[in-house]
Amino acid sequence: MAGPPPGAGPAPADGGRGQARDDDARETGSDGEADGGGEDGDRPDQPQDAWSALRDLQGHSPRNMRVGGSARFGGGLVGGDQHGVSGGQVAGDVFMGGKTEIHYRIGGSASAQASGVVPRSTLDRLAAFFTADDDHFGRLLERLRDERVLVLTGPDFSGRRTAALMLLRRLGVTPVRALAKDTAPADLARIGGARPGEDDGPRTGEPGAHAGGPGAGAPTAGGHLLCDLVTRRDRPLRETHLLAARDRLTEENAYLVITVGPAAALDGVAAAEWRPPPAAQLLGAHLRALADDDTAARMLALPAADAFLALRHQPREVAAFAEVLARHARGEATAEEVAGFSGTVLKAQVQEWFEEDETSIPLRDKAFLVALAAFDGGPYALTAELSDLLYAYLLKTENPSAAPVVPVFGTHIGKRLHLARAERYEEDEHTEWGPVSQSKAAYQDDRAALILLGELWTGHPSARPALVSWLRQLADDGRPLVRTRAASTVAILARTDLPSAMALIIEPWALSDRYRQKLVAANALALTHTLGTPNVPRILDQWCHSGDLGLCWVAVRTYALIGPEHPAQTLAALRGAARNLYAGAADGQNPDPLMAGELGESVALLLLSDADEEILSELRRTVDDDAAVHDLTLGGFLGACRHTEDAERYGTPLLLARYARAPEHTRIAADIAALWRAALGDRHFTRLALDRMREWVLTADRSEAAEWALAALLPALVTGVPEAQRLAHLLRTVPGADGADPPPVAARLLTVLPRPH
Repeated sequence: MAGPPPGAGPAPADGGRGQARDDDARETGSDGEADGGGEDGDRPDQPQDAWSALRDLQGHSPRNMRVGGSARFGGGLVGGDQHGVSGGQVAGDVFMGGKTEIHYRIGGSASAQASGVVPRSTLDRLAAFFTADDDHFGRLLERLRDERVLVLTGPDFSGRRTAALMLLRRLGVTPVRALAKDTAPADLARIGGARPGEDDGPRTGEPGAHAGGPGAGAPTAGGHLLCDLVTRRDRPLRETHLLAARDRLTEENAYLVITVGPAAALDGVAAAEWRPPPAAQLLGAHLRALADDDTAARMLALPAADAFLALRHQPREVAAFAEVLARHARGEATAEEVAGFSGTVLKAQVQEWFEEDETSIPLRDKAFLVALAAFDGGPYALTAELSDLLYAYLLKTENPSAAPVVPVFGTHIGKRLHLARAERYEEDEHTEWGPVSQSKAAYQDDRAALILLGELWTGHPSARPALVSWLRQLADDGRPLVRTRAASTVAILARTDLPSAMALIIEPWALSDRYRQKLVAANALALTHTLGTPNVPRILDQWCHSGDLGLCWVAVRTYALIGPEHPAQTLAALRGAARNLYAGAADGQNPDPLMAGELGESVALLLLSDADEEILSELRRTVDDDAAVHDLTLGGFLGACRHTEDAERYGTPLLLARYARAPEHTRIAADIAALWRAALGDRHFTRLALDRMREWVLTADRSEAAEWALAALLPALVTGVPEAQRLAHLLRTVPGADGADPPPVAARLLTVLPRPH
């Protein structure tokens, strides 16, 4: 059956196979597909060529998700046999080896403390493992002693409550009364002293029992702790409140420490910053309080302890880890539980973010957490922009009858990133115009995105409609980065719940009449497979034989991305799709040119992958098969010949560079030469093959290395008089740049051609 060479473009108007359109007419650049049926309805919808689409996918995929290699989260393979902090399956429940599931709830915020006296036993227990920078803590202590009232600010879960209690204990005040966090700032002036019988005063030998204690020998009424004072913009904590409280405290010979978060509303208040000690120092203090020094040193020397500390956990998580290490030292906790504890607390943090209770974070901040998971390691401004888009969808879900209102200005970037336990940094971002410096944001723990999106998809199904609508809009975005991250996000959702992700997102994209959405579907399936999700090859096989050209296009594009993993099976699938395409064409008509071209591009991508040696061998073996496979092989080979290093216009062709790296008599060199001979000698591909060879000659005119490689290749292409004459004619007539005379390199290459009789 007559048909166009796959990868060489659509057939000519006369239906012959000899005139193949140049691939350049089809390539549209890094982001070149046109929008059909929309604002650009005058232009037909064309798919982005596979090579530039692959570059976009590789350039914009998350830091721990790469096509063509093992996806890693933390230090181990996702879907592999390792688990825990040094590697782990951390989607859904956190598995710590075998079938054992560990569910560990990290201690909550101190904001839930009710009013009442803090037991002395609690103070003693905290003092046993409390550690801090002596100079920093000493300055806080002196300030509290001098001013009677101290506002201590610090991030949530930074140990600020413990620090406040230790400040009061170090002063020797007793008892310590915890006040309700909703105490009005104006009520601070009415703080009372200790009640008779609440405590029997400082013990002999305790801090504060000596002459240098507070009050210069006067009886100490006690201390007060107000954790996480509730403030609002219309009810801030003012300096006048503190002055009134100081007068009252001086009368009572008492002290007050107020802890607030970074977002507290303060008016004229000079808050003192609490800086928690390094995690390693804190872990050592906790361990020495739970075990003897030798045991503590042995536990701290474990690789799992180093891995845990490298992830910058909060003090409450460090304390919980110390308990697990102590249990492990006593034989009560397994090594798997120790290694997997980091993943356990990470999942607990994610669940805490999405809880709805009195301490819930605002919905807009939750939307930012989700957007950061999707765009982890991406530009912060883009993440913030698209998080507000998700926020609008979530508002619409909560109240469908009301128009969503998104505030123009919101939380400061520093507060947002602190809440997300993320960091900001400067880094170049890949664009179609080259690297561009961007201010980026990423979770400190690179497993956070996987766990957060999995928890959102399975643990909060009411958010699915908003998330699906958001992802569909991202898939239509004009920016390659946004579309790539839509695909990577869906890949994580599919790994968590494949049937739902397929039905709600991937299949609608694949069935769309827009190639932009089809490409996102292909990328999503490829990344889903990269994450170790089973059944993706089965889906592709079904779509290849479904009879739907749209689904087949998506499957073929996906095969090009995951094919290097199993090259022989992938080529077999592509050959089957090519045969179906040719068999499905009506008598006397060419196969669908777009689908034929896509098959050729997929073969070209496989040729330029790390599996090139096996692919070349398979192509040479099947070059003389039926017409469909023959065209697929040569079309794909010539398509690969046009791609250059770094996609530079005049860069060295990748296959020529591969030939140069291969010793003259290796199988790779022989296979490349054999495929060139087949293409040059085929009447349907001769013109395209000569065009590709002209491009290689012009490249050799600019590169000495390319000239030497081509000089080594050309003799291998001559086995008879017709081949020698064809190549000699090309070298004598090849036009130079802008139609100039043949370049000097052509004459030099002509001298290496054999002259067979």
